[in-house]
Amino acid sequence: MSKYRNLLLGFAIAGTLCGTTAQAEPLGLGREALPEEVAAWNTDIRPDGQGLPEGSGSVLQGEEVFADQCAVCHGDFAEGVDRWPVLAGGHGTLKSRNPVKTIGSYWPYLSTAYDYIERAMPFGNARSLSSDEIYGIVAYLLYMNDLVDDEFVLSKENFTEIHLPNEANFVADDRPDTPTMAQAEPCMTNCKESVEITARAQVIDVTPEDAGIPEGGEDAAEGGYDQAAAETADPESAAESATGDDQVASAAPALDAGLVEEGQGIFKKKCGSCHSADEGKHKIGPSLHAVYGQTAASVDGFTKYSKDMKSAELMWDAETLDQFLTKPKSLVKRTRMSFVGLKKDGDRAAVIEYLKSLTPTN
Repeated sequence: MSKYRNLLLGFAIAGTLCGTTAQAEPLGLGREALPEEVAAWNTDIRPDGQGLPEGSGSVLQGEEVFADQCAVCHGDFAEGVDRWPVLAGGHGTLKSRNPVKTIGSYWPYLSTAYDYIERAMPFGNARSLSSDEIYGIVAYLLYMNDLVDDEFVLSKENFTEIHLPNEANFVADDRPDTPTMAQAEPCMTNCKESVEITARAQVIDVTPEDAGIPEGGEDAAEGGYDQAAAETADPESAAESATGDDQVASAAPALDAGLVEEGQGIFKKKCGSCHSADEGKHKIGPSLHAVYGQTAASVDGFTKYSKDMKSAELMWDAETLDQFLTKPKSLVKRTRMSFVGLKKDGDRAAVIEYLKSLTPTN
């Protein structure tokens, strides 16, 4: 009988919401919802922190959950895959023809991010994340929007201390409430004789550009759709195209083949969204083919280096790469590489060995 009781309750609620002044008497169906039933649906998270659960999550914890649960649609670095939403970047694009509306560029309140993730994400498996996991994901998104550092931990206690950059541009709607159609007679006098279309939406940013970069320019591309960044090469084909049989043969004596294979897998998962291993094929970041042994900011054909990277005067040897891969911004403060780093020594060693294998020895 429970399903019929719930159905009657639903009808009663619908009757209350849709009733008009002509329906003055109650329908006599269902019952008043119990306090615990109301509480079960009262789960919204508000800008003042009301509704936040106990818990906490760090940027590093959030990166792991994001990679497992969110990256398939939103990209490893929240850059968006195919037509799935971009979650980071877009700064300075709101006045352009192609505004990139992200958490960092457009959203007014951090609570909206937490509330939406808790209710609707991951797609197809909503309500499956714990409070700590959601805190971690939100912390990671803050980091990807350059709003916190990689050691940040988000919790109920410090949540309301975070203010998003565009908050001040949202204002409360102070217009008086207007009656609904159910409460007032609609105006049916002095109507237009015909309807004329006077303008059309020209740019609505729903169709990816062929080159993967929207018309908004470099700033828009920084957080926008990038077809190349959404593609990662197959490990075997990448190895063939990036190194070549002759190069592998000449480099083999100095390399640990097992470590190279392990590094290739880590590279594909952690680096492949932004970097290619193919010579001359640049994505959001430069191709890393033959980067080992080069000076920083010197890859042919790539120009979008930060000023700090251009002036760093670094040589990409094993020691420098290990430091950079541990925490990029500790070595180059304003690098454009928004990557939290590889915290495991073994992972960094494997990636460095793989990068060595991409460098010709003759």
